[in-house]
Amino acid sequence: MNFLAHIYLSGDDTELKIGNFIADSVKGKKFEQFPKRIQQGITLHRQIDFYTDTHPIVRQSVGRLFPKYSHYSTVIVDILYDHYLAANWHKYEVIPLPIYVASFYEILQDNYGLLPRRIKDFLPHMIRDNWLASYATIEGIGKILYQMNHRTKNRSKMNLAVRELEEHYDEFEDEFTTFFEELRGFTQNEISKI
Repeated sequence: MNFLAHIYLSGDDTELKIGNFIADSVKGKKFEQFPKRIQQGITLHRQIDFYTDTHPIVRQSVGRLFPKYSHYSTVIVDILYDHYLAANWHKYEVIPLPIYVASFYEILQDNYGLLPRRIKDFLPHMIRDNWLASYATIEGIGKILYQMNHRTKNRSKMNLAVRELEEHYDEFEDEFTTFFEELRGFTQNEISKI
C-alpha cells in the first residue's frame, strides 16, 4: 500500500499515523530513536507491507503488470490501490478527503522535527501538489507515476502504467476492494495488540 492507505489504516492515532507514514524512510533499527508510539507505527507499516506483498489478490494485480514492469510492478500496484482508496473515499471515511489530507499535512508540519530528512525534503512538494488528494483521479495517478519514473531515471517506465489502469480498471478495482477489506481487518487486529 502507498501513503494514503498507510495513513488511513492508522486510525485516529496521530503518532501511529506519523510512524506509519515515515516508515519507508527509517531503515533497520533506526526506528528505536523515535518515541514509542511512532516506533509502533513504523512496525505496523512493516507488518502491512509484508501482509500486502504476500497476499494472493495483490499478487494477481502485480502479475497483470509484471511482464511489462518487472519488479516495479509491486510499487505500481501500491500506487494504483491508493487511487481506488481515494476515488472511493466516501465508502471508508466520513471526513471528506480534502479535509482529511489537509489535517494530515498539518500533523506533519506540527511534528516536523521528528521527520526523517527524506520526508522533510519532499514534504513541501507533497503539500504544494496535494499528492494525497490527487490520488483520486487518473490524471493525479499519472503525475505520481511520472514522478516515480523520473526518480528511476526512466528505467521503470512506470509513467506508462496509466494505460493498464485504464484498460483493466474494473479488475484492479475489484481486487483492491476485496483485498482492502481483508487488510483493514488484519490492521485492526494488529493495532489491538499494541
